[in-house]
Amino acid sequence: MLNKVVVAAAGKGTRMLHLAKQKPKHLIEINGKPFLYYLLKNLKAAGFTEVVMVIGYKKEVMEGFLKKYDGQFKITVVNQFNVLGDKYGTACPIECVKDIIRHDESFVSVCGDNLYSIGDLKKMFIDDDFTYVAGLKHPRPEKYGVLIPNGEDYLEKIIEKPTSYVGNLINTGLYKFTPSVFKRLPLIAESIRGEYEFADVINLLAQEKRVKIREIEDYWLDFGKPEDVQTIGEFLTNNNFS
Repeated sequence: MLNKVVVAAAGKGTRMLHLAKQKPKHLIEINGKPFLYYLLKNLKAAGFTEVVMVIGYKKEVMEGFLKKYDGQFKITVVNQFNVLGDKYGTACPIECVKDIIRHDESFVSVCGDNLYSIGDLKKMFIDDDFTYVAGLKHPRPEKYGVLIPNGEDYLEKIIEKPTSYVGNLINTGLYKFTPSVFKRLPLIAESIRGEYEFADVINLLAQEKRVKIREIEDYWLDFGKPEDVQTIGEFLTNNNFS
């Protein structure tokens, strides 16, 4: 049964400026609660029982926060910096868990600084041999990775921050994987930005027609800038989040 989720929460969050000086950006408070509180609350309500938390920056602070969830989830903590050293990029959290996920086990992956609805999280409980990526129609697609469909459900490729319009369905960082993803990780190279990009892994799978798209129906909140504290706070208040 698919009940395990990998949460990528190793980054410092440099765009959060002074707010992330003493803590990971995932623990910056919104309406009196750390952002990660809201994500974990929705993951639990969606039915996940096991969490693999990939941490790094200010790991002691993150570990202290996670102790509050003893008994609510089975939590496995992985320090990305211990596993991969200075290696950096969006593919790194998945590489960190390759020895934790069973060889026959599918799992869901989320970004620890993104919030998804319970309903959209439940849509990733799919028991088949395909990878799934959650997309959202966005008015500023050029700022994100854009999903290029191939037919009704399949993904042809992801184009990162396109300089001309190629579509408006963006990648929200919510995935369902099979263990086949781990076989593709060694095949990607460092990008021109000096990072290991997860889009490259997805594109390898898409070339084999192994990736399908599921569209976000409710909401996707990206917590990346200081002004997001107020914006997301107002959203949570208006939608009766406790």
